[in-house]
Amino acid sequence: MINPERSSCHAGSGKSREPLRNRSRRVFVECLGLGAISLAGAGMGFESVAKAGVSPQGGAGSPSPGSKRAEESYRRRVEAAEAEHDVPIPFHRTNHDEQLYGNRIGNYSKGLPHNSIGEVDPIAYQALLCACASGAPAEWDAVPLGGNRPLTDPQSGLAFELEGTDSQQLMIPPAPSVASAQRAGEMVEDYWMALLRDVPVTSFFENTLAQCACADLSKLSDFRGPKVGSKVTPGTLFRGFTSGDLMGPYVSQFFLKSFNFGALPVRQQYQTYVAGIDYMTDQNSWLAAQNGQALFPRQQTNSQLSYLKSPRDLAAWVHADVLYQAYFNACLYLLGNAAPLNGGNPYIGSKNQVGFGTFGPPQIEALLAEVATRALKAVWYQKWFVHRNERPEEFAGLVHMTNTGQAKYPLHPDVLHSEAANRVFVGTGSWFLPMAFPEGCPTHPSYGAGHATVAGACVTILKAFFDDTALLVNIGDGQIVQPSEDGLSLVPYQSGDANLLTVGDELNKLAANVAIGRNLAGVHWRSDYHESLLLGEAVAISVLQDQRLCYNENFGGFTFHRFDGSQITV
Repeated sequence: MINPERSSCHAGSGKSREPLRNRSRRVFVECLGLGAISLAGAGMGFESVAKAGVSPQGGAGSPSPGSKRAEESYRRRVEAAEAEHDVPIPFHRTNHDEQLYGNRIGNYSKGLPHNSIGEVDPIAYQALLCACASGAPAEWDAVPLGGNRPLTDPQSGLAFELEGTDSQQLMIPPAPSVASAQRAGEMVEDYWMALLRDVPVTSFFENTLAQCACADLSKLSDFRGPKVGSKVTPGTLFRGFTSGDLMGPYVSQFFLKSFNFGALPVRQQYQTYVAGIDYMTDQNSWLAAQNGQALFPRQQTNSQLSYLKSPRDLAAWVHADVLYQAYFNACLYLLGNAAPLNGGNPYIGSKNQVGFGTFGPPQIEALLAEVATRALKAVWYQKWFVHRNERPEEFAGLVHMTNTGQAKYPLHPDVLHSEAANRVFVGTGSWFLPMAFPEGCPTHPSYGAGHATVAGACVTILKAFFDDTALLVNIGDGQIVQPSEDGLSLVPYQSGDANLLTVGDELNKLAANVAIGRNLAGVHWRSDYHESLLLGEAVAISVLQDQRLCYNENFGGFTFHRFDGSQITV
C-alpha cells in the first residue's frame, strides 16, 4: 500500500511531491513557454524544425510533453490512491447469530444440504466458513451443495477496484438478529407484501386488506417503515424512508414516462406475471429450494404488456432487469427533456463549449454502469464475508416449523401472533412465505441487497449530474401521472403535492421502487433496502471524488442531497 506520508513522486526518486492544487500555475507557465516555441517555429516546416534540434512539440533537449503527461497522470493516480488509503478501516460488526446459534438458523444457507426441517448440514456450513476465511478459490470449489444450483459469485466480494473506496473500507451495520422484534416486524411486512401482491397500488387507500395491513404493522413492537405519527397508513405502506418517497404516486415518474432510446421511442409497459400464482408454500417445494434443487415450475406471464400497477408487477420487473436499467432510462428521460443540469457543471453558461466525454451525456450514461459494478463488489463483500444473513423464505421456514411443532425456535412473538402470518396460513395451509418467483431467492445471502446498493449508487450519480431540486412539472410535458388500476393506461395524478415533486424526490422513489420491489417478491428485508441504499451512495460518492482529480475543467464540485436529506458537495 502507498504510504500517505511518502514525499517522493516516484519510488526511489529525490523529487518532492507537488500538491495537485498548486500545479495549475506551473502548468500555465509551461504552456506559455511551449506557445513561444511554437510561434518561433511557425514559419518552419516539420523537417526544418527537426533538423534544428527542436521537437515540433517542445524545446530542444527538453522532455517531451508525452513524458510530462505520463508524470502528471502518475501523480494524479498516486494522489487518488493516497486519499483512498487514508479512508479509515471500519470494524465490520455482525449480529452474532452465527456464534449464538449452532444450528445456524439466523444465517443464509440456501444451496447447501439441509435436513428435513431445513436446518443446514453442519459440515457443509463449516466448509462455507472455511472458504470465507481463506478466500481461496479451491476452498470455494470444495463447498458441498445440496442440489444443482451453484453459489452466486462469492469471490467478487474479494475483488479490488482501482477507482473509488475499496469494498472492505466500506461498511453497513449489523442486520437484525433472528430473535429480535425488528426482524419479526420485517417478516410481518413481507407476509403482508405477499398478501397484497395483486392489489393495485392506487387502491391502497380504499382496500380493506391494505387497511388491515396498516393496523397490523402499527401494532408491532419494532417496525421501521415510514409512519404518520405512530401509525402506518395507506400513504406510507411499503414506501421508502426518504421524504420524497412519501409524496406523489407510489410508482416513480421515471418508471412511467416514455423516453427515447436513441431513435427508438420507448413506452414503459412491461411483461408482468399472472395474478394469484405464488410458489414454495408447501414443505416439499420449500425444502427442495433450500437444498438448491433447480426443478421449478415455469413462471407464468401475461400476454398483454402493462404499466407497473401492483406489487407483483414491480416484483416481475426486478426479476428480469439489467441492474442499472431503471437509472439509465431515467437518465435518457432527463437528457431527452433538457432537464436542468447540476449547477456545478462547468459548461453551464459557456458560449463556446459543451460537455460530452466529460460533464456531458456519454459520461453520465457510462458512469451508471461503472458504479453498478463497483456497488456489486462492495455489497458482495458484506454478503459473503461479513454478515451471511438469512433470507425471508428461510426465516418463514422457522415460523412454520415452530407453529407446526417440528422445532422450537426463539422467534419474537410479534411474528408468531401477527394477523399477516395467520392470513397466510388460512390461504395456503402453511406459514411459508408465498414467493413471487418459482426458485425463490437467489443463491447468495440477503444482507446487503444487490439491487438496493446499485440503486443507491446510480441514483447518487444522477443527483450529482442533474439539478435534484428541479420540479418535474417544468420538465417534459409537465404532467404527473400514475397507472390505471388495470395497468393499460396512465391517468393524471391530481393530489395537491403533484406540483411539489422534484427530480431528486422521484429518483429516491425510483430507488425505493426497485429495492423494495425485491421485498415485494419475498426475497429481501426492509433493512436490506435501507442500509444497502446508503452503501451504494457511499460507493458513488467515492468514485466522484476520485474522478474529480482527473478533470481539466475548472470544476468546483457537484452539490446535491443525500438520501438522509443533508446536502453534500463532491
